[in-house]
Amino acid sequence: MEVVIKDPVNSVQEIEVTIPYTEITVDIENAYKEESKRIEMPGFRKGKVPISMIKKMYKEAIEYTASEKIAQKKFWEVIDEYKLQPISTPQLTDIDFVPDEKLFFKVNFEIKPKLELKDYTNLEIEKPIFKLRQEEIDKEKEHLLKAHIQYNPAEVIENKDFRITVNLLRTDKDGVSMEQPPSENIVIQLNDEKVNKDIVENAIGKKVGESFSFSFTDEHYHGEEKHVEEYHYVAEITKIEKIEFPELTDDLVKTVTKNKANNAAELEEQIKENLSKFYTQQSEEIYINSLLDKIVKNNDFEAPKGYVDMVHKRFIEMERKNAARYGNKNFDEKAVSEYYRPRSLWNAKWQIILENLSEKENIKVDESQLEELAKVESEKTGISIDKLMNYYKENNRIDALLEEKVMDFLKSNNKPIEIDAEEKSKKDKE
Repeated sequence: MEVVIKDPVNSVQEIEVTIPYTEITVDIENAYKEESKRIEMPGFRKGKVPISMIKKMYKEAIEYTASEKIAQKKFWEVIDEYKLQPISTPQLTDIDFVPDEKLFFKVNFEIKPKLELKDYTNLEIEKPIFKLRQEEIDKEKEHLLKAHIQYNPAEVIENKDFRITVNLLRTDKDGVSMEQPPSENIVIQLNDEKVNKDIVENAIGKKVGESFSFSFTDEHYHGEEKHVEEYHYVAEITKIEKIEFPELTDDLVKTVTKNKANNAAELEEQIKENLSKFYTQQSEEIYINSLLDKIVKNNDFEAPKGYVDMVHKRFIEMERKNAARYGNKNFDEKAVSEYYRPRSLWNAKWQIILENLSEKENIKVDESQLEELAKVESEKTGISIDKLMNYYKENNRIDALLEEKVMDFLKSNNKPIEIDAEEKSKKDKE
């Protein structure tokens, strides 16, 4: 077998393979045997026609069909022998089969490009620091106590700590009814942050039987066309209830925390700790994402299209499985596809940069490191090392460990600049 591996052009590798007929005779004979099981001829039962007669009648058709399968098989043998690494589906671009003489074929496939990486260390990247506010702690308490809140009848809305029931009538901007049936018995919790501010402000001071108006603007897109629509309503109040939070007794604290806290002070400390962990994690994720985005921009290149498409398909399939797992029967593949397209391009670029970076910095993960991880996990879980090793290999754990090591390298060789997240948000808005 003669193999010619051409120099890559724009991340596309081409190989040419020439195989003497004598080297594929076993495959050709196997093709005849398979076809003989399906061929019928007068005087012979199905599957009993002599091979010699089949060759006489169908030699050209059978061997030409077999040549494509043989080319696919030999291609992967070449890939293994020469340790080539296709990153997208290979394409058979030419095949020339001459019976009793030779099989020649060409295959194109994408490979990960070799990059001259630059500017991936000694970067200064902003890292937002989130300050924990008392109002956030109070909100968490309210959330925990939600099931124990009481709603007591009231005559007047004094502040936002009220729940109201209203009938809504849509009007034009001048308050004239649009002659649509009113929406009845709509419940609005005024202390909910999602509630329109106009509703809260205009409802305060009102009594049962009184009305107030409010409006809002809805902006949305149909394709690239922006649609803006104003909505105006008059709300007639049919019921007012004061939101009464229960006294935070020790027994109630134990109930809502399932005995993880014994009193109000412990509950507050627990909430502070959980929120602090969450904010620390968020801060780190934003910093890492900003760092990686900067590295990708510093080393931008044209990612192989087939590889990007493959990453894109993986994202869609992941979302399809998630939809099935959670019983979502309204899976919108088109919307998911559009959402993940830019992310697929970015991820494809990052994966290629990651591989080049690990090679340049000699960052490796071998099977011995995988075994060490399996030993630790085996002691924790009781699962055998062999089973864990098989699981790791089936789920590309080596790739995940390599990425972890690359991330550790990047975090050690770049500098986070801590900034106040709230102040940064204000400046961005300005």
